[in-house]
Amino acid sequence: MKKVLFLLFTCLLLIALVIPACKGGGPPAGKTIKIGVIGPMEYKPGTHHWAGAVMARDEINAAGGVKVGADTYTIELIKADSNEINSITDATAAMEKLISVDKADFVMGGFRTEAVFPMQEVAMDNKKIFLNCGAAALALHTPVKTDYDRYKYYFRCTPFCSTYLASNTVMETGMAGAIMKEDTGINRPLRVAICAEGAQWADAMVQIMKSWVPSKLGMEVSGVWRPSPTATELTAEMTAIEAAKTDIICPIMGGPLGIPYARAWGELKVPAASVGINVEAQQYPFWEATKGFGNYETSLNFYSENMQSSVKTKPFVDAFVAKYGEVPTYTAGIYDAIYVLTAAITRAGTLDSDAVVTELEKTDFMSTQGRFVFTGIDAPLNDPHDVTYGPGYTTGIATQWQDGKLLAVWPNAAYATDDAWKAVNYPGVAKWKTPPVVFDKLKAEAATQPAAP
Repeated sequence: MKKVLFLLFTCLLLIALVIPACKGGGPPAGKTIKIGVIGPMEYKPGTHHWAGAVMARDEINAAGGVKVGADTYTIELIKADSNEINSITDATAAMEKLISVDKADFVMGGFRTEAVFPMQEVAMDNKKIFLNCGAAALALHTPVKTDYDRYKYYFRCTPFCSTYLASNTVMETGMAGAIMKEDTGINRPLRVAICAEGAQWADAMVQIMKSWVPSKLGMEVSGVWRPSPTATELTAEMTAIEAAKTDIICPIMGGPLGIPYARAWGELKVPAASVGINVEAQQYPFWEATKGFGNYETSLNFYSENMQSSVKTKPFVDAFVAKYGEVPTYTAGIYDAIYVLTAAITRAGTLDSDAVVTELEKTDFMSTQGRFVFTGIDAPLNDPHDVTYGPGYTTGIATQWQDGKLLAVWPNAAYATDDAWKAVNYPGVAKWKTPPVVFDKLKAEAATQPAAP
């Protein structure tokens, strides 16, 4: 009996020694960096938060983990469903739980501006670094300027702020308008309807678009419509937009509203191009969800399979498509946020928030979206710790659905009016297409217009 027990003990000891050795390659167990990933996990922005984070975690852990001083750590992700599209209270509670109960060392994610504000306060109360990877409102960064000591722990990684999103929207609209005129010969000012979800992040964009469409594009604003972010039917809005003799509809939609919007636009055959921001149109399920009625929908975006805005774009997009069967939306840029954070931790040699903040502010990183640098305390829009925007940095792109294919169509140097943007010539750009129903309307009108002097 003693021999049996001895052999059993010996076998168990050998197993205990051999199994860890077989794992190989990874950092030692026990040392982890806990990163809370918070977002609307029942909706595409949240699922892509999580998907991008998982990809970064797996890559970093497989490569040996994160060096912190003399130690090596693995990344542990904690998923938190904020339910922020439906409830700000739920989002605040989820952030509080991540920090106080789940003991996250760092937090990233967020989507709806109204929810990110209170989430930000919870993180600042606890001096936790919070990397926003979804909400675009410029005002989220004002406190970093006005009360740095409290808000220095807050940064944005994707997208860039709403003012620059409006700038891109104007440029993609200008490109579409130029091609529509080129295709049809119409020579009058085009008319633009603004259809923006009734959400805080879109408020500033609506005001900017109302000003810039006439002043920068020489187009007219035919009206502004603000449906609920959770509306499921937009027939009334589409009927009114068509009655306003609209040529281009500019959607400004970050959530599920983008599906019924595009479906109504296509089903009713509204003779106006759709060019703006529709996050739902940034990925493959959009085509099926709209039953193909979203054909020719054009949206600002950050990823596509045909355009490479950095040397890291294609490897990331290809890996994402292979793993999840979808093109990543901009919230999947949390992938880059994890690399930015862990690089700062390594430089700091500690998990201490103040030390990591100092290193985050020095970030100069080639991300999947372009060169990534945080804005400084004297940023031109008073938005420190934001994404540096423009040629040579992060520019974003625009994609259009063309007969079932999601193609990047902007930036297109051939239609740029600014010298800096004429130099932005990403490989793989496709030409934007005028929807046939719009082409027919404008072509018929052009045939009756007076000859140009």
